[in-house]
Amino acid sequence: MRVLPSGSAALLVELDGLEEVLGLYAALTEEPVDGVVDVVPAARTVLLVLDPALTSPAAVEQAVRRARPRPGRGGPGERVELPVVYDGADLADVAAALGVEPAEVVRRHTATAWTVAFCGFAPGFGYLTPDGEPWDVPRRRTPRTRVPAGAVGLAGPFSGVYPRESPGGWQLVGRTDVAVFDLSRDPAALLRPGVRVRFVDAS
Repeated sequence: MRVLPSGSAALLVELDGLEEVLGLYAALTEEPVDGVVDVVPAARTVLLVLDPALTSPAAVEQAVRRARPRPGRGGPGERVELPVVYDGADLADVAAALGVEPAEVVRRHTATAWTVAFCGFAPGFGYLTPDGEPWDVPRRRTPRTRVPAGAVGLAGPFSGVYPRESPGGWQLVGRTDVAVFDLSRDPAALLRPGVRVRFVDAS
C-alpha cells in the first residue's frame, strides 16, 4: 500500500489490484473514517476526500493503515435487476472468443451475480465484476464511434451498461431500457460501487 497526497484535501491509496481495492473500500465504508467525506474506488486505487476542518491527511493515513480489509466483495449492499434484450452486435464474437454458443453467453451473463467495483469513463458507468467464475473478453480491435445509451457490454473481466451515447470499445451483447444515469433521480447513478446487479433475459 502506498498513500499519496492528492491536492490539499485528499489522499490517494495505491494497492496491488482490484481485490485489494474492494476489500479496503468495504472496510472504509462499513467503518467510516472521521472527517472523510467521500471514498472513491478505482481499478488499483482508493481516493479519500477529507474535510480539513475535521481531520488532517496524517490522521486519515493512520486510520487507513489501521483498517482491516474485508474479504470478498463486501456486504449484501443494494440489489438491482436489469432486464436485457440479448441482441448485441458482438454477441456472436463474444461466444466465439469464449468457445461457446451465443445462448451460453446469455446463460452465463444472467446466471452471474455482478458487483459494481468502481465507476469511470462517463458519469454513471459502473465497472461490474463477477462473483465466482471470472470472465475474460477481449475489447474490440476498433472502437465504435457511437454506442447507444443502454448498451450492455463486456470487456476484459468487466461488464457494464453505457449510460449515454458515446464512443466505446466494449463488446456489445445486449441492451436495456433502464436509465442507469438520470440527473432527475437521487442518486443520479443507479450503478454505484457496492451495488449488486443481476441481468435478466428479456429477449
